[in-house]
Amino acid sequence: MRILMCPGQGSQSEGFLKDWFENVPGFEQKVRELGLAANNDLVRLGTTAAEEEIKATENAQPLIVAAAIAAARTAIDLNGVDGVVGHSVGEFAAAAISGVITDAEAMQLVSIRANAMAEAAKLEVTSMAAVLGGDEAQVLEALGQLGLSAANYNGAGQIVAAGSKAAIEALVASPPEKARVIELKVAGAFHTSYMQSAVEKLAAAASAVIAKDPTIRLWSNVDGGEVNSGETFLASLVSQVSNPVRWDLCMQGMDVLSPTVIELPPAGALAGLAKRGMPSATAVALKSSADLEKIGA
Repeated sequence: MRILMCPGQGSQSEGFLKDWFENVPGFEQKVRELGLAANNDLVRLGTTAAEEEIKATENAQPLIVAAAIAAARTAIDLNGVDGVVGHSVGEFAAAAISGVITDAEAMQLVSIRANAMAEAAKLEVTSMAAVLGGDEAQVLEALGQLGLSAANYNGAGQIVAAGSKAAIEALVASPPEKARVIELKVAGAFHTSYMQSAVEKLAAAASAVIAKDPTIRLWSNVDGGEVNSGETFLASLVSQVSNPVRWDLCMQGMDVLSPTVIELPPAGALAGLAKRGMPSATAVALKSSADLEKIGA
């Protein structure tokens, strides 16, 4: 059982596509094609752009999705893949790889999502923070007391809190018992009600897309369950912008299959979570093209 994992925002790094362009035939051309669909120069962003530019929401999201799609199309034998899952914005790559929407539609929608979320983040001063360790019930209680939301349940003892910047700073200053809190360098409180205006813009765009049912197994960030309806998955791509990412439940749902989980570029974060939170799985991170040897590609 082989399952591809498509990473989310924050996984990108300066120049991470150079190696893939140099060593995987067709990879650069695919990214160029995807960039045209997203109306963004993703080739430049993935090779020569500075970190400050590629961490901007409107650039990071399409760049990450394009990298995952390009890897799946040019570096992986999809005949040997049994399933796919994405983390947050990575679900758009998963939607394309599973056949729910086309590659071009994934890029068009993620571009709209990214720009709408960047605009929503400017409406109020908000932030996010990773809460590492501690008792989950106590962590959630602490968030509630500060008026914060749990935006990402990442499993392996990690919850990402989101809300007003003042409340996030208070959480950092006084973390829950036995927990560490690290404020994240993000534009705003993603996966919360602060993103409602972005939901509306993405919903309008998604209404023009006709989804197909997935051709391989597909897991959803909504509840960690498998999704058989393309229409249902497309609707969840919209709603997830303002709702929590249940990556913990995705890992639980996959772990019972004792799979090999392969994280597509830009890889590292999800494979790390899988190694801690999926005891029955074997995790491989495709951090560079040389890592393809680990999966026999």
